[in-house]
Amino acid sequence: MRLSAFKVLAKPIMAATIKPKVFKAAVRTGLLGLGGISLYAQAANLEPAKANLKSPTANMQLIDLRDDEVPVGNEADDLSDLDMLSAADETDNWTDDDIDAQGDPSALDESDEVYSDIPDEVAQVSLSAISPETLKTFVAAVDLVRREYIDPVNDEELFNNAMSGMLTKLDSHAEFLDAEAYENLRAFTQGDVGDIGLQAEYQPEVGYWVVTQVIADSPADTKGIAVGDYLHQIDEFKLDEYKQSNDVKQLLNGIAGTQVDLVTSKAGRRKHTVTLQRNNSHPQTIGIRLIDKMAVIKLPAFQDNSREQILQSLTSLDAPVAGILLDLRDNPGGVLTSAVKVASLFMTDTDVVQVESRQKPLRVLSTQGSALLKPLPVVILQNRYSASAAEVVASSLQTQKRAAIVGEVSYGKGSVQSVLPLNDEQAIKLTVAHYLTATGKDIDKIGVQPDVILSGNESTWEQQALEILSQQVNSSGIRFVLKSQLEQDAVGTVRENSTK
Repeated sequence: MRLSAFKVLAKPIMAATIKPKVFKAAVRTGLLGLGGISLYAQAANLEPAKANLKSPTANMQLIDLRDDEVPVGNEADDLSDLDMLSAADETDNWTDDDIDAQGDPSALDESDEVYSDIPDEVAQVSLSAISPETLKTFVAAVDLVRREYIDPVNDEELFNNAMSGMLTKLDSHAEFLDAEAYENLRAFTQGDVGDIGLQAEYQPEVGYWVVTQVIADSPADTKGIAVGDYLHQIDEFKLDEYKQSNDVKQLLNGIAGTQVDLVTSKAGRRKHTVTLQRNNSHPQTIGIRLIDKMAVIKLPAFQDNSREQILQSLTSLDAPVAGILLDLRDNPGGVLTSAVKVASLFMTDTDVVQVESRQKPLRVLSTQGSALLKPLPVVILQNRYSASAAEVVASSLQTQKRAAIVGEVSYGKGSVQSVLPLNDEQAIKLTVAHYLTATGKDIDKIGVQPDVILSGNESTWEQQALEILSQQVNSSGIRFVLKSQLEQDAVGTVRENSTK
């Protein structure tokens, strides 16, 4: 079957927004990233809305252009079997890091799950189980801060900080989420990436990275960071003259609602560590360009609708596509189910990722639905900030020899975080699982090794990747067309013929 013989037809629909309120038993859908998360949604609230939500690809069809007639019934490859909200949830209703589920504390009490590996002494912890001396010390510390700290401190803020400190000491990816951070994490699945509202540049005359811009009312501004402050460290990364501006930018940016630790100082003064949440959020959109029949798709993060956005962007080209360059540079990850759905565009009946956790046996997530882009050669471009869900897609296509991976070694984040609600407005984010490649290889702190290492100025990498892709292109390509437009053209042709 010739590659040029097909068209993909899509009919756009309006997307529905589901905003859960009261939460009960959790249904999980997944989310990963440099600040990977998972949100819990009430099954009772989600299912009725889900039943009324039409798949964005329900009317997208693969049409053989060699036929004289355009199929309008079931003859074409209907994509309605791929559900927008649960494409990767068919594996016992369990997915990766499980994120899209929101529950209140009562959901934990009503759960039927029994965790046999939890020691009895910590299975039910009451205040009486904690050493009186420990409680006394904690209360004394709070009292000292109240009385002696230079500025008045709200008790609620003190206890929130205590919870945050407990979690960050436990795990660098664990966090206490206030109302704003929790809402931003939920918004991320719809397309938000966040920053803390500052820019910095290296100034050789002082030998430090210096803050050059602070956005008013941004997280950086509210925590007292000002223009002229020195920026010494971002999380565990110490800054020096060898860091590039893009390095600093990507370290500051991440999934909306996640947090980042900065070490700053006023020039010549004592260093200070501050924790900021990336609440200065902004929507992300998929970028696409066509170069010599090769589609360059820039995917900034994996959101619920990334698969649909890729297909819709291909229709916007209105030209044949003979190859795909998937640019995952600086992609921090995102929703794991989205990564599985994107991988499913290129492969059929293929394992994508393995997930192992303390409480559940090893799970394998596989491709689902129609692999519309299977006939096209693929090159994936990554850098050291391609993380988590981006690494899932790259490793799965690499394992199956479905795509060549070019660039540099990716970030190496193989841990899975879940957001566990404390109430309607606050939650904690914990590491609950690790993911492995489809063949069981570890990614955490290792990353995905590229097939072709690119060096030099990163601005030249796209052209180098396109040269590699062009060597694999051997057909006239696939043209992606909206079904509604094709039907409209067909009606116009009929009318024109009837007037002759």
